[in-house]
Amino acid sequence: MRFVHIADMHFDMQFKMLSDKIGIGEQRRYDQRVILRKIINYIKENNIKYFFIAGDLYENQYIRTSTIEYINKLFLEIDDTQIFIAPGNHDPLLKNSYYNNFLWNKNVHIFGPKFERIETDNIDIYGYGFDDFYCSNLNFNDLKISNPNKINILVIHGTLDGANLEDMQYNSMSTRMLQEKGFDYVALGHIHKNNFKNDGKIIYPGSTIAMGFDELGEHGMVTGEISKLGNKLEFIKLDELEFKKQELDCTELNSIEEIIEKINSINLEENKLYEIILIGKRNFEININEIYKYYLDEKIIKIKNNTKINYNIEKIIQENNLKGLFVKELLNNKNNYNEKIIEKALEIGLEILS
Repeated sequence: MRFVHIADMHFDMQFKMLSDKIGIGEQRRYDQRVILRKIINYIKENNIKYFFIAGDLYENQYIRTSTIEYINKLFLEIDDTQIFIAPGNHDPLLKNSYYNNFLWNKNVHIFGPKFERIETDNIDIYGYGFDDFYCSNLNFNDLKISNPNKINILVIHGTLDGANLEDMQYNSMSTRMLQEKGFDYVALGHIHKNNFKNDGKIIYPGSTIAMGFDELGEHGMVTGEISKLGNKLEFIKLDELEFKKQELDCTELNSIEEIIEKINSINLEENKLYEIILIGKRNFEININEIYKYYLDEKIIKIKNNTKINYNIEKIIQENNLKGLFVKELLNNKNNYNEKIIEKALEIGLEILS
């Protein structure tokens, strides 16, 4: 059987932390629509009969009716394809959610908060959906394959092999547990980086679109063929843009103009969006808002200041003067404030006392 598997599209996400520039969020939300159109076209062109969406299709807090209508309109174009949605923690099956209160096309099946089996031809498709923003009571004892001779698929949103308490809140599962269940393919969602496990039987496709600078690399979908003899899988890149971080050492720079000159000398690749990270020792106060007033390549959408003040603190502490006393007193109270506040106080205080 041939299929397409996506997850974590997060339609109508606000992208507030993505960039300091105006308009980037709007562009990314438009890109989400473009990418879904690509997926639908691929399904039509390749006669795909099974489409798995493993959660977080949209953002419950921000999703608009017009976006849901757009999604459903595209789903109607592939009415011969069975669509299986396992709601996640960002699009749970709440009583007032669009999953409950919108008339979806007849080819769309939305899984609820109990394991459910759907029979199609020689294939059994199992699924489970969030009905709240957290789910820590998942009971895999309730899940048993009815017919091992058929192709058996599980569609679910959650954390695989989680190691902390936060992971336990999002349908925590283990690779070993899923292996023991005997599924031919587990279509996962929640982790935004693609990951193929257990000889291509347990798969995170990653998010279809990059959400920010903590999601580097390619983003797209998984497609292929599932059989009892083994799975043939392919990752297809969908997002034309990639996020990239670029460090810039400011230790030898003495003005905003020099920083701008250095930034503009960076060789920026096509179809990449950049976060410039300022590092090293700074010789003057760096105001990020001032940098944005200068001309910068449109591929640069975020600048972060990770520089440290250029003072020899150990040497100043030894000085028997007001600067030495100031630094000692400030460092004696460092446990009462976060590192950024202490650093800023040192910078301002030493500048005044110099």
